Amino acid sequence: MDGVRLRRYGVIAASIVVLVLSGCGVGEDLVPIPEGTPPGPGVPVPVIDLDAPGRTAALLNGWAAGQAGTLEMPVAALEAYGYAAAVLSRSRPECGIAWTTIAGIGSVESDHGRHRGAEVRDDGLVEPGIIGIALDGSPGVAEIRDTDGGRLDGDTVFDRAVGPMQFIPETWRKWGVDANGDGVADPHSIDDAALTAGLYLCVSGGDLLTAEGWSRALFTYNRSESYMKVVRDRAAAYSVGRRV
Repeated sequence: MDGVRLRRYGVIAASIVVLVLSGCGVGEDLVPIPEGTPPGPGVPVPVIDLDAPGRTAALLNGWAAGQAGTLEMPVAALEAYGYAAAVLSRSRPECGIAWTTIAGIGSVESDHGRHRGAEVRDDGLVEPGIIGIALDGSPGVAEIRDTDGGRLDGDTVFDRAVGPMQFIPETWRKWGVDANGDGVADPHSIDDAALTAGLYLCVSGGDLLTAEGWSRALFTYNRSESYMKVVRDRAAAYSVGRRV
């Protein structure tokens, strides 16, 4: 976010971009990936009690388990994306964000919490925590001096993006929310990170059911046209039940 993501993007997600661009062709037995922006909403999220105690995203287990294998993402990650979209549908109905968009970002940022061998636990916590490169001003990288005393990223000199949705500490301090009911806003929880990302997109883009609003939201998340295209392609693939 905040412009630094463009510089960081080439370091953390470049290999994922290559896979996307090579994997979005239409195979003989695959449904074509739809064109246009915004990407489709995908399989509707079933109605659940959004105010239930504990990790309410787990109430979407049946919905997520039925798709996660085909989409090649952890069940807990898909639960988190669906829950975030459902919460925002109630709290910000004018936004219209779909789980497919949040999943597209999660895919590019961290392979749904699996970057470099990390795993998403059943409770949504990503272990080990995903920490980006130091934002130290080296070639192609923004310089952001430490803003959190290393509390989130372990670096007391420079900031680093953290968690499955790759928030810098300062951005997380402003936007981070608790989505799993444990009383802590944790960027390493895919529940918390997915809802925070969705909220940020809604505030940034306004009406994400329009091409203009969706594009504005994604460009605010990462100021890169190529990043936006990759997220769109991935989200569009998820919308028709295709892995990427």
